Amino acid sequence: MNYQWYPGHMTKAKRMMQENLKLIDLVIELVDARIPVSSRNPDIDELGKNKSRVILLNKSDLADASVNQAWMTYFRDNGAYALEVNSRTGAGIKSIRALVREACREKIERDRKRGILNRPIRAMVAGIPNVGKSTFINAFAGRACAKTGNKPGVTKGKQWIRLHKELELLDTPGLLWPKFEDPQVGLRLALVGSINDEILQIDELALELIAFLRAQYGGTLRERFDVEETGEDYTILQEICIRRRCFLKQEEPDIRKASLMLMDEFRSGKLGRISLERPETGEIR
Repeated sequence: MNYQWYPGHMTKAKRMMQENLKLIDLVIELVDARIPVSSRNPDIDELGKNKSRVILLNKSDLADASVNQAWMTYFRDNGAYALEVNSRTGAGIKSIRALVREACREKIERDRKRGILNRPIRAMVAGIPNVGKSTFINAFAGRACAKTGNKPGVTKGKQWIRLHKELELLDTPGLLWPKFEDPQVGLRLALVGSINDEILQIDELALELIAFLRAQYGGTLRERFDVEETGEDYTILQEICIRRRCFLKQEEPDIRKASLMLMDEFRSGKLGRISLERPETGEIR
């Protein structure tokens, strides 16, 4: 499949971000820890090129712990202010304020020399759909102030949120870019749920996941579903149907139901902590 998704509201969202850049000091960019390169939107990178930047590897609990550490080293070695966080549990959230101050150190010093004291840092929270921006804001603020959901496209417009006297956040809609030049980028985005499942052939996506798990995380499918990992990927998917009792009429395997179940178990972490990208196979922008 050619995985592409760029609905009309994203053009509007990009325009809104451009219009608000003059108001902000910092871009807090959330990426999915399972795909830290593929989940970095080059449009956000271009829009924020003259602003201070903090990169948060969100959903870190779903990614391979050792790979998370490799990514943190990789980003820091390339001069990026980066932090591993889990917005659902709050892990890493308390460290963000210090990282923001460090990233905006020059701005804070300029203000001090001009006699401007206690002016809050204004940060734009940006990222791809379903990366967890609103959940992050709520965790950072310590209260529910942004609408959340487990599917792309929950945040439709902008909203300013004052956290305390030092920092104000601008929440923005999830933003993809018009064309994924590398088809693997589109595939990885689809796997983690950043592309609307309704436009995908979910059985093909499930087969891609099975192939990846067999190659990189051997034994995962056998342990979770009690299936053998030999033979064709489609045969394994059929076996998962049988093990989980996913049937149509007359005991015919319900491939779609099993595919949806497999994708949900991967995305929710029930298959274990799995990273789809590693620093040696990715590029940093």
